[in-house]
Amino acid sequence: MTIQWFPGHMAKARREVTEKLKLVDIIFELVDARIPISSSNPMLQDIIQQKPRLILLNKADMADQRLTKKWIEAYEDRGLKALAINAQAGNGMKEIVKAAQEILHEKRERQKAKGLKPRPVRAMIIGIPNVGKSTLINRLAKKNIAKTGNTPGVTRAQQWIKVGKELELLDTPGILWPKFEDPETGYKLALTGAIKDTLLNMQDIAVFGLRYLEENYPDRLMERYELSEIPDDIDHLFDHIASQRGCIAQGGDTDYDKTADVIVKDLRTQKFGTITFDLPDKDPV
Repeated sequence: MTIQWFPGHMAKARREVTEKLKLVDIIFELVDARIPISSSNPMLQDIIQQKPRLILLNKADMADQRLTKKWIEAYEDRGLKALAINAQAGNGMKEIVKAAQEILHEKRERQKAKGLKPRPVRAMIIGIPNVGKSTLINRLAKKNIAKTGNTPGVTRAQQWIKVGKELELLDTPGILWPKFEDPETGYKLALTGAIKDTLLNMQDIAVFGLRYLEENYPDRLMERYELSEIPDDIDHLFDHIASQRGCIAQGGDTDYDKTADVIVKDLRTQKFGTITFDLPDKDPV
């Protein structure tokens, strides 16, 4: 299955980001801690050029903590500062301004030496849809400024938002790329809710999720669905889950669509515990 989603407002957003880049000191790249690579826009490096960047691994409460720590180390090996945060709960908010100031320390010292008056750090927030940008902004600003939603594509226009006296944020619409080079990227984005369900084949997504669990979290898969062993045949696995969850069509056959919905919902609502779908075995961009 190939998943493609590049609405016109996203192409416009890319142009606007490029135009506004000169107005900011630093980029806050917000990624999903469960899929740090898959939720990072591969266009970003070309867009931001040499602008300093802070990686914010959001939804860290839903990711495998052990692997999040490894991801942060992988970013640091590439010379990038990364923080694990949970914007929904407000965890890690205080560290963001401090980290930005540290990244910009040399630049701000040069400005100070020239006699320039210190001003708030100006940051641009960039991230794919549904990664939590608006929630992060509202947490930092301590009020509901940015519109939020649990579906992709809520933010459509840029806006400046003041965060105390130390930080000014430029919010931007979520940007996805026009083509996923790796089909697995599409599956991972779908499983974590970054792509509208109406664009998906839920059975394909469910199969991918089950196979990923089988390879990386087999004990959790077996415990959740009360399996003594994991069937090699995916149809048999679907049949077992369908029987257990009452996903049976008329005539006693498995309702595969309903079963797929159950599996995807279980993955999205942490019924298997905290899971990371991108493994830190390759360098972050």
